[in-house]
Amino acid sequence: MRQPDIEIYLRDDHVNDLLDWLHQAMGPLTLDEPKGLTQHGALRGDQTIPLMVVRKAAGKWASIWFDSDATPWESDRDCARAVHAAIGHEVRCSVGGWEEADGEADADRWLKVNAEGEAEFNWAQ
Repeated sequence: MRQPDIEIYLRDDHVNDLLDWLHQAMGPLTLDEPKGLTQHGALRGDQTIPLMVVRKAAGKWASIWFDSDATPWESDRDCARAVHAAIGHEVRCSVGGWEEADGEADADRWLKVNAEGEAEFNWAQ
């Protein structure tokens, strides 16, 4: 089932690699001037896809949020796989869709995609 939006995490020092790849793979990318650690923008390919980059959202990790169901990926996992394949850096994402109503038990379950493959882990530990 297609997720309504996509969010991945990438180390801050690799965000520019991601942004360069997005521009090449998906079309023009526009970014506003950063406001603190947050930067808004959009990919303007076949459809406009709003995105937000939050540097240091989780320690050294930046959050990249695509606020659209019109991305090329059906899930965070699909996006993480594609980004890792394209830029070769570890990408993290939630294991599956999560909402507060789901409770806290699965909130810290994450997936990392890197050169060693894919593995679930608990980010809180």
